Formats: sequence, C-alpha cells, structure tokens
Amino acid sequence: MPTRHRLFDVSRLRLLPLAERTHDLDFALTTCPAKTTPAPTPSVRPALAAVAQRLAAAKRSGAARVLMMGAHVLRSGMQPYLKDMLAKGFISHIAVNGACLIHDFELALIGATTESVARYIKDGQFGLWTETGRINNIVARGNAEGLGLGESLGREIAAGSYPHKALSLVAAAYELDVPVTAHISIGQDIIHQHPNFDGAAFGAASHRDFLIYAAGLERLEGGVVMNFGSAVMAPEVYLKALAMVRNVAAQEGRQIRQFTSLVCDLHDLPEDLRAEPPKGSAAYYFRPWKTMLVRTVADGGESFYCRARHNESVPELWTALQGL
Repeated sequence: MPTRHRLFDVSRLRLLPLAERTHDLDFALTTCPAKTTPAPTPSVRPALAAVAQRLAAAKRSGAARVLMMGAHVLRSGMQPYLKDMLAKGFISHIAVNGACLIHDFELALIGATTESVARYIKDGQFGLWTETGRINNIVARGNAEGLGLGESLGREIAAGSYPHKALSLVAAAYELDVPVTAHISIGQDIIHQHPNFDGAAFGAASHRDFLIYAAGLERLEGGVVMNFGSAVMAPEVYLKALAMVRNVAAQEGRQIRQFTSLVCDLHDLPEDLRAEPPKGSAAYYFRPWKTMLVRTVADGGESFYCRARHNESVPELWTALQGL
C-alpha cells in the first residue's frame, strides 16, 4: 500500500539558472590555488611527514591509500595537489560526500560554486538552480548502467563539454582509473530538492559506491586511510566497511591490523590521542577522534592528527611526498 501521508509536490518548485546566482567562490575569474601549479611549503608538520613515509611504503607494497574528505577541501582549491598525488600513485581511492560532487560539477561547468545560505534561504531559492540538477540525470543514466555516483559523474565530466574540467578532481580520478565513491544521506544535498531527483537511483548508486569502497579497504593491511575535514561521513562509512573486511579476513585466516590513519581538522585535540575522550564530554561526539584515531587502530595500527586548515595540510602532505 502507498503511504497514508501527504507528500510535497516538487513540481511546484521554481528553479533558476546558475547565471542568476551570486557565487561565493568564482575560480574562473580569480587567482586561486585550484588554478595554480603546486608549490612546496617551507615546512611540514611532523605528523604529515610521517604519513608521507607511510603512503610511499603503501604505494610500493600495493596497499590501500585512501583519501576521505569533506567538500571544503575542494572549496579551498586543493585540486592541483590532490591531482598530482593521484597521478603519482599516492592515492588509490577517494571517498567523498554528496556536496563534493556538487562543487566539483559546478566548478567544471561554470568555474564557480557555493551560494550564500543566509541570502538564498530567505525566499526559498537555496539550492534550486537548473544546471546543478543535471547531476540527477547523470546519476540516473549511470546507475542504469551499473555505475556508482562518483564514476557516473567522473565519466560525464571527463568526456563531456565542460569549459573548466581542469578543475575537476572527479574527472581526473576517472581518467586515472582511481575510484571516487560518494556516500550520501538523502535530503542532505541541494540536488535532492529538485523535481528530477530519483531516490531509488541515488540509493542504489551510493550503495554500489559503498561496496566499491569496502573492496578497496580489503587492501588496508600496511596501508593508509586519511580523513580531511569529514566529521560524520568519513568515520562512519570507514567503520562499517572496516568491520566488513575484517569479518571476511578473519574467516580466511588473515588480519587487517597494521595500517595508518590520519585525521586533519580544526579541533583542538590533546597531544596524547591513545585514549578516547570521556563519555559526556563534547569531544566524545567528534567521531574521527574515537573511531579513526583510537578504536580502529588499537590492536596494531598507528594514528596521526594534524590541526590545520586544508590549504595548509594538503600542500604540506604533498611537499613531504616529493622525492619519495
């Protein structure tokens, strides 16, 4: 039986073209890191220097080198650094949230992205931009062919007519055959508001991406998993996938214990991260700490934390990798 409750009629929505939106980030018109050649930093934090060594060792052994991130990494213009790390084999998998796909697509299409929530929520125009909704059609086509979210968008941008596709990390990964998986929560991204959003297609494609991600974690022994700025998606997806691969490994007489985790964020964490924060404290609910830095490496792995902005931590990690 269908639901007994009234549904919102999305056909009543008014969508406007992106040309009428004021963009907070206009990479097409301004000088920004995303349009420049990577440049070495004068210094590198010890945690990032150590992780660079682990990444180089993982590359040599063929172990997983997983980058998980929130959308602010792209909004910080870190694409050239990440694309170079991809090209040199220091990243074997990228896991993102839905917002990353949206920013990547808009940057490739118009060279700009990011709207003011405070400005556009007042009259209900927030997120309702015609061209951005094209992502829904791209995903629906890709899902029908058995692709995940990241692969669908990467293929589209790499092969399509996108004036600023050089800004696309997703397209660069697709061309290098590096998986980009997107892990969404329906209702959380602006394209979910659009009349052409297909929840079944997105659910199936994101689930497919989760299984691709889990398959990548099967090579995590001796590898590295990194989280740049994702407080919920990264630790939660990683936790469940790690449980899956450890379950299978145990049945096969293997272990996935010896690996490195890195978290880069702005939280002020203590120097000693071997113990998780006490229950009842606000820090206890910062999942990257207890999940990625403590619990999942407690029986053989090691973890590092770097308190820095993305436009500091990513270039420093790239700098530390030079020559390795």
